[in-house]
Amino acid sequence: MTALLWSLVACVALWLAWRVAHSPRPVVRLLVYLLVRLVYRLRLVGIEQLPRRGAALVVCNHVSFMDALVMGGASPRPLRFLMDKPIYDSPWLNWLFRLVGAIPVASERCDPGSLRRALGEVSRALRDGEVVMLFPEGRLTSDGEVQEFRRGLELILARDPVPVIPAGLSGLWGSWTSHCHGRALSRPPHRFRARVMLQLGEPLSPGAATRRHLEARVCELKCAGDAWTQPAVEQQVQRH
Repeated sequence: MTALLWSLVACVALWLAWRVAHSPRPVVRLLVYLLVRLVYRLRLVGIEQLPRRGAALVVCNHVSFMDALVMGGASPRPLRFLMDKPIYDSPWLNWLFRLVGAIPVASERCDPGSLRRALGEVSRALRDGEVVMLFPEGRLTSDGEVQEFRRGLELILARDPVPVIPAGLSGLWGSWTSHCHGRALSRPPHRFRARVMLQLGEPLSPGAATRRHLEARVCELKCAGDAWTQPAVEQQVQRH
């Protein structure tokens, strides 16, 4: 009986190794999703707004360094991410970023031509029918609110007019991976099983997906999520 059990364990281990070697992204996405579910009380709303096939652009507010993990784990489809090159080049995580197809981008001052190369990679991904995810603010929020969207979003849509899905992320402001209590990652973790909500809105046509319109829509989704992730604050506002 023991020999049979160990044989089954060995078969499962071999199957997992084969699966990871031949199709690593779904396995990584599943592991990330399980990790996020373990760390947070995650609520997902509107995930069905992601198209089952074909190119699309997802835009979301940028609260913490966990945002991409929450988005990537929750998405039923693989997401290509635009991310800061210094983070992409991290010696500990570069292998993971390359595995999931992240697209690095640096400031033009530090790396002339970086933005052009990144936009070219985004264009190739969209023309191949992939879903690309970006944070149009270009940086983590410094006060928990949605910051002004940058023009890179419009540059992408001018080259590849695809549907745009707005997304609002709530509940991560105040975590050690946000700038809430000083620089992100500068303090040890102090929250566990916090409420986090990710809400996706209806896709917008390329013509309707202006910076201002998307910024306003993401703000609405984020505020709706705040009512669930911060119920005490919401009740206090209603009393006044």
